[in-house]
Amino acid sequence: MQGDGEVLFLGGIGEVTVTLGHDGLSFLPLHPELGSSCLSSIGLLPKLENKIKFSDVYAVELLDEGPVCGPWNTRIVVQSKKNSEMHRFAVHVITRSRKHPSQLVPYEYLFGHKDPETCKSWVEHLSACINNEQDRPKNLMVFVHPLCGKGRGCKNWEMVAPLFDRAKVNTKVIITERAGHAYDTLASISDKELKKFDGVVAVGGDGLLNEILNGLLNLRNKTSYPPTPEGFGYFGSTEKCQGYRNDGLNNSTPTSDAVKNVMLRVGSNKSDDHEPLLSTGQSVGLDISSLNPNTESSTGDQVPSVSFPNDWFRLGIIPSGSTDAIVLRYGFYGEVIRESENYRWMGPARYDFSGTMVFLKHRSYDAKVAFLENENSHSLAASAENVADEVQPLQSRRKRSRKTICLANCSVCKETSTPGQNSEDEIPNSSQTIHDNPKWIWSEGRFLSVGAAVISCRNERAPDGLVAEAHLSDGFLHLLLIRDCPLPLYLWHLTQFTKKGSDPLTFKFVEHHKTQAFTFISSHDESVWNLDGELFQACEVSVQACRGLVNLFASGPEV
Repeated sequence: MQGDGEVLFLGGIGEVTVTLGHDGLSFLPLHPELGSSCLSSIGLLPKLENKIKFSDVYAVELLDEGPVCGPWNTRIVVQSKKNSEMHRFAVHVITRSRKHPSQLVPYEYLFGHKDPETCKSWVEHLSACINNEQDRPKNLMVFVHPLCGKGRGCKNWEMVAPLFDRAKVNTKVIITERAGHAYDTLASISDKELKKFDGVVAVGGDGLLNEILNGLLNLRNKTSYPPTPEGFGYFGSTEKCQGYRNDGLNNSTPTSDAVKNVMLRVGSNKSDDHEPLLSTGQSVGLDISSLNPNTESSTGDQVPSVSFPNDWFRLGIIPSGSTDAIVLRYGFYGEVIRESENYRWMGPARYDFSGTMVFLKHRSYDAKVAFLENENSHSLAASAENVADEVQPLQSRRKRSRKTICLANCSVCKETSTPGQNSEDEIPNSSQTIHDNPKWIWSEGRFLSVGAAVISCRNERAPDGLVAEAHLSDGFLHLLLIRDCPLPLYLWHLTQFTKKGSDPLTFKFVEHHKTQAFTFISSHDESVWNLDGELFQACEVSVQACRGLVNLFASGPEV
């Protein structure tokens, strides 16, 4: 059938010549004047293309005999009828909304023909084509947070569940009942059982995603611990070492995202009750050699262990939370999360209320931060001495390098570097780059906030995100240090995030470092981090960006 055109009837268009190609289905209206007039008059429908890519098709369905509507908004009769009874089949696709191009919406192409065998033949050919795509999932585990956002987790899943059914994707749905439910499930599942799934889908906010990542990676991640500067002293310390954590995303296309490995130490007065994402009933040890043993099946055969990174297991996200940003922030943002816990009954509005209260307190924190120097990019640093005379000028006039925004099929994320030939935007090809002769740079003083992001975190309130030039898979994180400054200046800095095209990182009291790892040391025991929207208490933290640790069901961010 490939390459041969056949005349079918397409709902809303009329008669079309349909051709099956190697990557999709194309059609050409026999009466183009009808199609163009009707499509332009229907603003609510997505923009229809004359080609359907197999990658956009999630199901093909053979239907009973019934009506197929002729061209809309026209009095011309095609095949003697406007609504013709015929044998039908539907091609279900995901396309972009006409009113909101950034949103993906389901759409149905309804084809008809007088011969039932013709429709059956097309369904068989199209089904074979989409089933041949190797990366289509067949079995997924789905975690639904029923209380996320405004309690919309279950409603959102019920809205999209029919799409999975129609696509013949088997789903094991788990409604979370408590904090740590998803973590405990994934941390305790055997490798044999996990191998039955092609991935995990999170229906919730950033907190649920973080839980799922920790459950998957905590005992299966073979990446070494984050590097630390000399004398940092995690090992051999008398304080309680809380293990290490994973946080972040990765893309399923050739580009892949950076994931933060987080090693932390908390004071002895902290209990596990303050750590919602680590199971209280399960040991999180530091003996890497004991991780990922092969498990024995019921027949006595050894089942290969599941480890990350790998190229077959992926993570899906159906955003349903109050905030859906993947970011580590300390100080102001950590205090906002802690304060907001007292006002959960307010829903997402609690962040605005708590943010205002914390902002007016204008609290700063004594801390030391060490980060690995990146010789291929320039840090925008400020010293404690020149922050005091911040009024003249209020913003630095230093020139920032041209921003390369991370989009689908990003060239920066696809690049592979060779030793000695790294450019500013090139990617470190292994963790060995970090551990060979690391050079640490220290920044010390009073900070209003300390943050790290591996993605831009664009949203409706911050159209360019926290760091516009952050990339999903370049192997770097962006460290943001906000030094103590007068309250009006801090307000000015925060308001710049709400303006598209502005640059809130050029103030003199702001340090922006593109780095592969950093270490944070607080001068006091009580330190609260905002880790993907969850409270995270640690007085000392070491963080590393690991390229390509987790894959996503995604094509990358769009314009």
